[in-house]
Amino acid sequence: MSKRDYYEILGVSKGATADEIKKAYRKVAMQYHPDRNPGDKAAEEKFKEAAEAYEILSDTDKKTQYDRYGHAGVSSNGRGYPGGLRVRRRWTDRYRGLPAFRR
Repeated sequence: MSKRDYYEILGVSKGATADEIKKAYRKVAMQYHPDRNPGDKAAEEKFKEAAEAYEILSDTDKKTQYDRYGHAGVSSNGRGYPGGLRVRRRWTDRYRGLPAFRR
């Protein structure tokens, strides 16, 4: 399942300012808030989707990563790094020849 574009979810352009993003998020959040749409699972999913989009687009570092790499740039795959970078393995590979790091 592919994710929708965060800018599309909030209805803003890629050049939108932080204030425009915030205003758009509030509008979408109010429209699909679970308290305003009790029992509507589709509205609940859209609300969660808008919250996720706002989380990324409101943070300048995450927004830059998203603009550059798309969803892959902001997903951590459970490892804390975009794209699943494995720092520990690379570090141990580099120093494997030292006596303290032999396996």
